[in-house]
Amino acid sequence: MSVAPVPHRRWLIAALASVLALTATGAFAGHAFSADVPRGAKVLGISISGTAAEAADALRTGLAGKADQLAAPLTVRVGEQTATVQPQDVGLAVDVDATVARAVSRGHNPFATLFGGDEVAPVVSVDEARLAAALAPAAQQSSAAMTLPGVAFDGTTPKPVYPKAGRGLDAAEAADAVRDGWLRRGEVEVPLGEKAPVSSKDDVDRMVAEVATPAVSAPVTVTTPKGTVTVSPKAIAASLVITSNPKGELYSRVDAKRLRKALDKELAKVEVQPKNATIDGSGGAPQVVAASGGTLVDTAKLAGDLLPVLKRGTDRAVAAGFKDVKPATTTGDLAELGIKEQVSSFTTYFTGGLSNPRSKNIVQIAKEVDGAIVRPGETFSLNGHTGPRGYAEGYHDAPVIMDGKLVPGVGGGASQFTTTIFNASYYAGMKDVEHKPHSYYFTRYPAVIESTIMYPTLDLRFTNTTPYGVLIDTSHTDSSVTVSMWSTKVYDSITTQYDPKRDIEQPKKVVLEDGPTCIATVGSEGFTQDAWRIFRKDGKEIKREKFTWRYNAEPQFVCEAKKPPLTAKP
Repeated sequence: MSVAPVPHRRWLIAALASVLALTATGAFAGHAFSADVPRGAKVLGISISGTAAEAADALRTGLAGKADQLAAPLTVRVGEQTATVQPQDVGLAVDVDATVARAVSRGHNPFATLFGGDEVAPVVSVDEARLAAALAPAAQQSSAAMTLPGVAFDGTTPKPVYPKAGRGLDAAEAADAVRDGWLRRGEVEVPLGEKAPVSSKDDVDRMVAEVATPAVSAPVTVTTPKGTVTVSPKAIAASLVITSNPKGELYSRVDAKRLRKALDKELAKVEVQPKNATIDGSGGAPQVVAASGGTLVDTAKLAGDLLPVLKRGTDRAVAAGFKDVKPATTTGDLAELGIKEQVSSFTTYFTGGLSNPRSKNIVQIAKEVDGAIVRPGETFSLNGHTGPRGYAEGYHDAPVIMDGKLVPGVGGGASQFTTTIFNASYYAGMKDVEHKPHSYYFTRYPAVIESTIMYPTLDLRFTNTTPYGVLIDTSHTDSSVTVSMWSTKVYDSITTQYDPKRDIEQPKKVVLEDGPTCIATVGSEGFTQDAWRIFRKDGKEIKREKFTWRYNAEPQFVCEAKKPPLTAKP
């Protein structure tokens, strides 16, 4: 016979079960609350529960296993263009410590602690500046650049440049978009926003009234210990720069280099120019011409002192001092570098005399290069040495090749000097790094081994691979330019051997409308040819290098007046 349990016994059993459950839960909770990161928390599928240190170690180990995925190129859409970004190039990476800190902060939620965490979004780092640079080419094709404010000069007349808003890339917004989209989407879209200069039209008008107009209202007298120098309004306009920074904030300054250029003749009255040590081979045996120091007006300081004076209507005078300038190359430099004999010389010829604009350009660039030294292992860049070759640098309009025909252009004739120095370096045994022959063949140049130039896109570069320094010496007559190189001879001789021309093409006749931009030519045939540079030492050929070029057939351009349209007879 069974006996039914009494009510207080059921209560006792329930109470005992509750005690056991609470004990177990308390034990579990104690374990759970001892961890920094909730159990079950994951980053990119990587489990990271435990203490902060354990989570960081687990995340680093897991990321190492995803190295290929993390290093995969990212496609970024900027407007209508796309760019491929390499994560390592822009510092795109998962910030382990920041990601673990985010997971730990979630661990303060008791429910997440007791019942487990979930996926934690990684904290992504990226270098804003490097990302913006990587996206710049694509952004430029989709953007409308804003017009930065400033003031230009037409002669001595100020011309305001008013600001205009544009549409472009914002570096911070681009970084946010890439951080958010990386590892989530196959392509990340970066927004383009409106970009407006911070300075207004009124700011520009104020700059014209308060700076530009008074600046060119009268000359400025510069007093020096050796006499006075007059800065004319024309020289002021040539050296005063009124522009803005990338944000569009206006500012003005006097450019020291432009100032020196504008005051060239005035400064010559009071300055003594330094002279580099050179080698004179005109008398047969080479003679070292010793260097000497110079005394020049400190135009860098003068430029700063001049700016406040330009804003005055009266008392337009400023004092300037001198600074001693050492020669760039001394006699000791020549001896130390082994510069003792002529190793090559090359001459090309021109017509028109020294008054011709093309001839002036040839002489100008030759003067700028004269005396340059290329040390062992150094690479000489003609563009790098001269910089821009524009009107401000003393160059003139002369024929240049543009779009397959000769047209007037500033600096025309520089290519003749380029060919001359290229051949001097070629026969001196220098390593050819960059040169490009003309598209058409000109009989005044040696075929194949000649070169054109265009700042800044086309350059002439060669490397001095010898153990000795190389001094570049230039000279000219009224019909020729010569480049000689002085060093220590490494080879007995360097000569050129030509293969026969091939694939010859005859020129076609092209009629152009007569006018100031039309330059008639007789045309020339097109052909391909190989030239071999042959090095000899100790009476033996030790190596040869092949140069090949294809010349296009230059059309015979004929300039003819435009014919009037035919009219129907009544």
